[in-house]
Amino acid sequence: MIRVDGLHKRFGQTVAVDDVSLQIETGETFGLLGPNGAGKSTTLQLMMGILTPDRGSVTFAEDRNPRELTTRHNLGFAPQQLSLYETLTGWENLRFFSRMYGLCGQQQQRQMNWALEMTGLLDRAQDPVKTYSGGMKRRLNLALAVVHDPPLILLDEPTVGVDPQSRHHLFENIEQLQEKGRTIVYTTHYMDAAQRLCDRIAIIDQGRVLALDTVDALVAKYAGRSQISVDLDETPVPRTVLPERLAVEQCGRSLQWETETPLAELELLSAAGISVRSVEITRPNLETVFLNLTGRKLRD
Repeated sequence: MIRVDGLHKRFGQTVAVDDVSLQIETGETFGLLGPNGAGKSTTLQLMMGILTPDRGSVTFAEDRNPRELTTRHNLGFAPQQLSLYETLTGWENLRFFSRMYGLCGQQQQRQMNWALEMTGLLDRAQDPVKTYSGGMKRRLNLALAVVHDPPLILLDEPTVGVDPQSRHHLFENIEQLQEKGRTIVYTTHYMDAAQRLCDRIAIIDQGRVLALDTVDALVAKYAGRSQISVDLDETPVPRTVLPERLAVEQCGRSLQWETETPLAELELLSAAGISVRSVEITRPNLETVFLNLTGRKLRD
């Protein structure tokens, strides 16, 4: 549905997007995961046509409906910076934006009601947006992006700065859009959001794609091994008693090591007659992948 070839964008001496190439399939939720300032938002704006690339191209293929993605009427965009008229009501914001998308009459009323109901704002539709909480504004931002029911939806950090309840509601809204078969491009730096919502993820940093695959494939390739920490019932165990194949570090009554087969190696301890008080297994996950690829140093 979307093909991105060799996108490059520079602002002065800063390279924001550096040779980014992606292919996003119809009906897929595709995540751009990266730290703040990694180039995610710039990539999305290049895809939208808000920015012009220094080089590279973005191609929208024909949708299966079939509707051609040749106009912005077939795109929905929820920017990271809220694009709301604070003195207008939620209803008036939706009416204005839906009219820009060409909706009118009964279809406009129907789509506005649907968008407000989906985002849980129907009972506050007649209130000025300036009275909304941060989470409500984020939900209205999403409603404006999807009121015209576009086949392609671009979401730039849609849950940033919201409370857990609003965040959970936004996740459910996005899952409803997935059930409708919409293609979604989702930028975030939250691991749980990427893991819950995205079929595939591109990890991006300093404008470059570092890795691209499903969550499971990324974890298998980049996350490393599980870490095991064992507290023993007794005083330190002589090295000769420990199974030879375990690369164990012993500190007092604690054992630590890394492995790809944690359960099998714990069984070796049991077979050797070693009494264990507690076991902690830390399995690799998407956060481990993210830190291994982008580094662990603080960024200001």
